[in-house]
Amino acid sequence: MVAPPSLLVFDWDGTLMDSTAHITRSIQRACADLGLPVPERERASHVIGLGLRDAMRVACPGLAESDYGGMVEAYKRNYLAGEETVELFPGVREALQAYRQAGYFLAVATGKGRPGLDRALEASGLAGLFDATRTVNECASKPDPEMLDQLTDYFGVERGASLMVGDTTHDLLMAKNARVPGCGLAQGAHPRQQLEAVAPLAVFDDFAGFDTWLTSLPR
Repeated sequence: MVAPPSLLVFDWDGTLMDSTAHITRSIQRACADLGLPVPERERASHVIGLGLRDAMRVACPGLAESDYGGMVEAYKRNYLAGEETVELFPGVREALQAYRQAGYFLAVATGKGRPGLDRALEASGLAGLFDATRTVNECASKPDPEMLDQLTDYFGVERGASLMVGDTTHDLLMAKNARVPGCGLAQGAHPRQQLEAVAPLAVFDDFAGFDTWLTSLPR
């Protein structure tokens, strides 16, 4: 039986928020706006979870370094144009409320920038549920372990008593680099096969599957 963690750290996009398709389209439309080759869906979605500049290096490998700023701004315009249509995955709000009542520490570690995460927390009504959050404005981009290093230090929780939950290999590799157990959700940007290749603690089809597993652990 797996021991229950004390600290739950969640990625945001594709993990709590059903935003993968919108982010992918926004990357593709930004490329089209700038007259750049439009990446196929798989390449565009693979970069989700990285900081924006790192994401553009992968999605647009032929782009000059000096043009990354323009690409990031084009992406932001396209994302903001449809941001209000993005919603939480079913059951996320209720599950997070239950985790908090059960005594878990709750945190977010995301490739979003601070302004984007703060907007999302406000719009979703989840801001009050999290004890701490980290973004690429405060830390290095995934899979660097800095976000998890800071969060485990902040809460004073042993790494083995923490759990990273995310939908990408970037999330799971960050967890591995930080020596923190990780769980993958095959509902977002990266398929199950890629998540399983990182050898996390477990991979679930969706957030509901993770919730069923977590709530079955004795506390």
